[in-house]
Parts: sequence; C-alpha cells; structure tokens
Amino acid sequence: MLTIISFFKRFVKLFMIALKGTEKEFTSGSINKAIFLLSIPMIGEMIMESLFAVADVFFVSRISVNAVATVGLTESILMIIYSVAVGLSMATTAIVARRIGEKKFKRAADAAFQSIFLATIVGILLGVVGFIFAEDILRLMGGEEDLIGEGVGFTKIMFAGNLSIFLLFLNNAIFRGAGDASIAMRSLWIANGLNLILDPLLIFGLGPIPSLGIEGAAIATTIGRSIGVLYQVVGLLNNRGIIRIGWNNVIIRFKTVIELVKISLGGMGQFLIETASWIFLVKVMALFGSEALAGYTIAFRVIVFTILPSWGMSNAAATLVGQNLGAGFPDRAEKSVWNTALYNMIFLGLVSIVFFLAADPIIGLFEQGPIVQGIGVSALRIICFGYVFFAYGMVISQAFNGAGDTKTPLVVNFFVFWLIQIPLAYWLSVSLDWQAKGVFFTIAFCHSLQAVICIVLFKRGKWKTVDV
Repeated sequence: MLTIISFFKRFVKLFMIALKGTEKEFTSGSINKAIFLLSIPMIGEMIMESLFAVADVFFVSRISVNAVATVGLTESILMIIYSVAVGLSMATTAIVARRIGEKKFKRAADAAFQSIFLATIVGILLGVVGFIFAEDILRLMGGEEDLIGEGVGFTKIMFAGNLSIFLLFLNNAIFRGAGDASIAMRSLWIANGLNLILDPLLIFGLGPIPSLGIEGAAIATTIGRSIGVLYQVVGLLNNRGIIRIGWNNVIIRFKTVIELVKISLGGMGQFLIETASWIFLVKVMALFGSEALAGYTIAFRVIVFTILPSWGMSNAAATLVGQNLGAGFPDRAEKSVWNTALYNMIFLGLVSIVFFLAADPIIGLFEQGPIVQGIGVSALRIICFGYVFFAYGMVISQAFNGAGDTKTPLVVNFFVFWLIQIPLAYWLSVSLDWQAKGVFFTIAFCHSLQAVICIVLFKRGKWKTVDV
C-alpha cells in the first residue's frame, strides 16, 4: 500500500513539473523521466489544437448547412497552408533542438528568428492571395453560389488571419526544440479558451455585441490564435526561458533560411502525401453510399482522438533526438526513441483491446442507425489490429524529422501511401468487392508496413550523421 502511495505521489510531482516546464535539460539523467516530462505538455498541446475545428463546427452547425459546408471547404484549402507550417515547424524543431543540445543557445535563438522571419513572409503572402481570391477558391472547391454568398466573409477572414496559424505552429516548434513544451501547451490553452468564449458571443451576439453569424466564428478563431501568439512572443523575449530572442538575433542569415527551406520541403511533402491519400480513401468510401462514409467518418474521429497522446509522445522523441545528437550522444538519442516507441506501443495496444471489445457501444454513442453502426464497428475492429505497428511508425518517423532527416519518411510515405495504399484500397474495395472492409484492411496493413520499413531504416543509423 505504501509503495502505491509513494508511486502516486511521485507521479503527481512529475506531472506538475511537466506542466510547469521547470526542467528543460534532456541530454543527461533518466531517459524515461525525460520522455514523461516532454510528453505530458505535448499531449496537452495536441488535444488543444484539435479543439479549434471541433468548436467551430459545433457552433457553426447552429447557423445553416451552408455555414458548415463553408467551414469544411475553407479548412480543406487551409490544410495546404497547414502543410507549409507543419513542414517549417519540423525543420525548426530539428535545428533548434540540435543547437540546444550543443549548448549554443545564441545560435538556437538565431535559428528561431530565421524561422519566424520565413514564416511571416510566407504567411502574409498566402494570406493576401487567399483573401483576394476567396470567392474563386470556394467556387473551385465546388461551392454553389448561395454558399459562396453566405460564406465568403468567413473564408476571407480566415485567410487574413492566416499569419496567426503560421506563427502559432512555428513558435511552438521553437519551444519544443528548446525542451520547453509547457509554454507551447499553455499558448494553445489560451488560444482555445478565448475561442470557446468568443465563438458563441460573436456568432449569435449578446447584449451590445451584434450577431455576426459565420464570420463571427472566423473572427473568434483569429483572435484566439493571435492572443496565443502574443503569449508565445512574450515567452521568446523574456530572460527566463532557455531560448531568448534579442536584438542581436535580428539578423537575416540566408544560409540558415536556405537550410530551413530544404528540411521543410520534406516535412511538407510528408503531410501532403498523407492528406492526399486520406482524401482518396474518403472518395472510395463514398462509392458505397453516405452511410458507409458516415460510419468511416465516425470511426476515424474516434481513432484520431486516441492517436493524439501518441502524437505527443512522437514529438517528444523528435526533441530528444535533436538535443542528444547536438550534445554528441547518438546512442542516448537512439535509446530515447526505442523507449518512447515501447511506451507508445503499450498505450496503443491497450487502446486496441478496448476498441476490439467495446467497438459496438463506442460507435453506438453517435446513434446513426444500424448500417452506420455496423460499418463504424468494423472500422474500429479492423484498423486497431495495426495499432501496435502504428505506435512504432509514428515515433520513428518523428525521430527522423527530429534528426533533420525529413527526406527518409517522405520517401517511405510516398512509397507506402501512394504507390501501395491507394491502388490496394481500390482493388480490395471495388475489384474484389470487399467494399468498406477493403479500405479498413488497407489502412491497417499500410500503416503497419510503413512502421516496419521505418524500423529497418532507423536501425541502419544514417540519421545519426545528418548535419543541420
């Protein structure tokens, strides 16, 4: 009994340390402790990021079908922008973490400024283009004229506030690379908290506050993200953090900018390849009717929710790899990855057991009828067979990115998700008439294959010699 109490007290103590972010040195000491301290705030960050889209759709759905469709179409285009931001974030985490591991804090701050400079330029350019061509974008995506008339304001505002998306991603990548994941988490707490308060106020109005409809959702999201960015900027400018940007860092270093662009391209490609593959799978599911698509969508959202903690652990692995390679400890970097992957496997293994045994009541929470229920249950039970492999694939892919080797997971993803997953899904589902189950089997198989290939390439150790 005393042992259990002692363990619980230590767990709570470490949990609070993780939330406060008081420890940032991860190149020495217990690897397991480092994984825990980094993973907790990164998991919190992932959960907060997912709430933006959920909150907007929840409130906008009270306006009209066109309003919901506008959010969906706009988000589809913004996914391309997200890919640029995610790619640049991967490069930033890799470079900053390497400099922190080398104890070259001035150079880490230099790299951070170059990333912010690059993100600002790209974010403004994409924002201006999106704002000017908002109507054409919605029309290109298949929006009807009444939808465009009702929703173009939302699209314009989202693109006008696009810079806040870039900087929120980018600044959090700086903090993650520096081992200060708690600030990244808190910035999203602030952004989401404001969004949840402002969404209903601006959409429906209250007292002197006018009802702005769907445009209110865009304004709320932009304000929330912008305040989150301001919180990040304060963290980057003060003297308490491990990384601080001052006037001596405000110099454009084209060599670093070019390096960031080179590494970013691999990260962007990874995101775009997976996104395009997912869109194709949705199109295949649509061949079997709206009920099949609904069942897949419900199961996918359940799966994504359980994957979030895994993404947090994967991001922790990226930071540990970067810092330990910078400190000259490649073996410690490798051990950090294997340990993180093991813990991720245990977590997802337990989730897969729950999904297999309780798929019916889980999907039943959405009450969409027996056909949708059956397809959703089938999705959970088949896809969860690949969860053990998913765990390793996610962590090792991010480990490559943390080392600055974004090319390897890019090539692997292209081979698996485009050359194998797309034709295999169509062949099994349509040609062999497995229908929805063909898609589910393909997802489980291809993500497992991607993990196996990543493990083989990771063991070769070439990532240890990548220079960033």
